[in-house]
Amino acid sequence: MQTLTPRVFWAQRHGDVYLRVEISDAKNLDISIQENILHFRGQGHGAKGENEYEFNLEFLKPVKSEIKHKSTQRQVNITVRKLERCWWGRLTMQERKPGFLAPDFDRWLDESDAEMELKKVRPTAKISNALFSFVGYLGLKKGYLFTYNLVQFLGFSWVFVNMTVRLFILGQDSFYDTFHTIADVMYFCQMLAIVEMINPAVGLVRTGLIPAFIQVMGRNFILFVIFGSLDDMQNKPVVFFVFYLWSSIEIFRYPFYMLACIGTEWKLLTWLRYTIWIPLYPLGILAEAVAVIQSIPIFNETKFLSIRLPEALGSSLSFSYILQLYLLLMFLGMFINFRYLYKQRSRRFRTKKRKSN
Repeated sequence: MQTLTPRVFWAQRHGDVYLRVEISDAKNLDISIQENILHFRGQGHGAKGENEYEFNLEFLKPVKSEIKHKSTQRQVNITVRKLERCWWGRLTMQERKPGFLAPDFDRWLDESDAEMELKKVRPTAKISNALFSFVGYLGLKKGYLFTYNLVQFLGFSWVFVNMTVRLFILGQDSFYDTFHTIADVMYFCQMLAIVEMINPAVGLVRTGLIPAFIQVMGRNFILFVIFGSLDDMQNKPVVFFVFYLWSSIEIFRYPFYMLACIGTEWKLLTWLRYTIWIPLYPLGILAEAVAVIQSIPIFNETKFLSIRLPEALGSSLSFSYILQLYLLLMFLGMFINFRYLYKQRSRRFRTKKRKSN
């Protein structure tokens, strides 16, 4: 297999350098910075097919040795932190630009535009101060619940809008790199959702503890164990459907609770919050079940999370047996949650009907 030089696109900000290496399905990546020179080597599919690809770049000014990189099905994205915040006249020490290097116009800004981008970030401090003042006005309990639901609403709205836009632009291609694009925000939202088990336990909200436990722990099991721990699952289309169904429910649930904290109700939002989950919740559970079923052969093949047994009993107990048990518990949990949510819906609209009469 011959070694070739890939196409590399670059852009910068005052503190960072961004590189986009045009290699799809990259593997065996070796990326490092030594003596201010970035060394890249890896296998993948580039402009001339499946090959070894390699290049070196000596930066114009000193950079930090830490590198952040993320590989998707289409490319390898690299972020390098500048040692000093400043604007570079060019990327490389050599004045003549290497033939394989070109500007990344998707991220390109000139120096004045980059300064404007920095100025736009600063007003967020004023927004934060206003939010804290509003929280103080509501009181500690309502302020905490309002802020929590607002943060979750913004997180899941970002997920939903991002996935929708990518679906319209890329079509089915967006299915295969959903995890790498969305996972960081989804990790944040689902870790934060753990407080939804704490809130009813300490009496902050009147919702049931068991339904909250089933939903939060079930989702986190799918996110962290099935998707997060298995690289082979992260490029499967089922990730798209699971994330999309989760976010489709939450973009109505969280603003409903957020408005309830300030004593406001929108009739359409109330109807959507108590109705949209009826088709979407079972579909979400079905998508999660598909993800579990697709992961079973991978766990069997890799022996990941298998439990070692004494020699007399056999070599190991495959984690797939636990997954098969989990599938049964998943549908039992769906029945419990569906029944609870439907009763909550009936109670809500029955109460509203009495008030209207």
